[in-house]
Amino acid sequence: MKLRNHKSIRLIVELLSQGITPHKIALTVALGILLGMTPVLGSTTILCVIAAVVFRINLPLIQVVNYLAYPLQLLLLVPFIQAGQWLFHQPPLPFSFAQIIALLRMSFWHTAGLLWNYTLHGLVAWLILGGGAAVLIYLVLRPVLDYALTRGSATTESATDGN
Repeated sequence: MKLRNHKSIRLIVELLSQGITPHKIALTVALGILLGMTPVLGSTTILCVIAAVVFRINLPLIQVVNYLAYPLQLLLLVPFIQAGQWLFHQPPLPFSFAQIIALLRMSFWHTAGLLWNYTLHGLVAWLILGGGAAVLIYLVLRPVLDYALTRGSATTESATDGN
């Protein structure tokens, strides 16, 4: 299967053709990934809604990116917390990911209270590391989208001129 026929690529090309700028799409994707990997389970949807309203970006697109980033959130939950513990010179998280999930299944609120400080430390690490990653994603994606837009409009113009 060719890359240009992939669903996500077609979605982005369609958004570009609807007048959404490469800047807005790159910003939406970067923020969707950043907010989608927040080390606070259950917070990503509302964070993406807030970002969409504040930055006037495409709400459906940021939510799609958020949902696609969900595996990253699970994968990076413990590493962000461990990085936060390291930043604050605290002992490492005494639970594995599987143990955290088991605790959450028993009692969400008890687990939230138990892991509160760990979560705050993880948020700081996420802001530092994830923020840097989001800037990098934006800086890489923006020129690619600019190129796709100019190439797409040039193709459309040449097709129109040929008729």
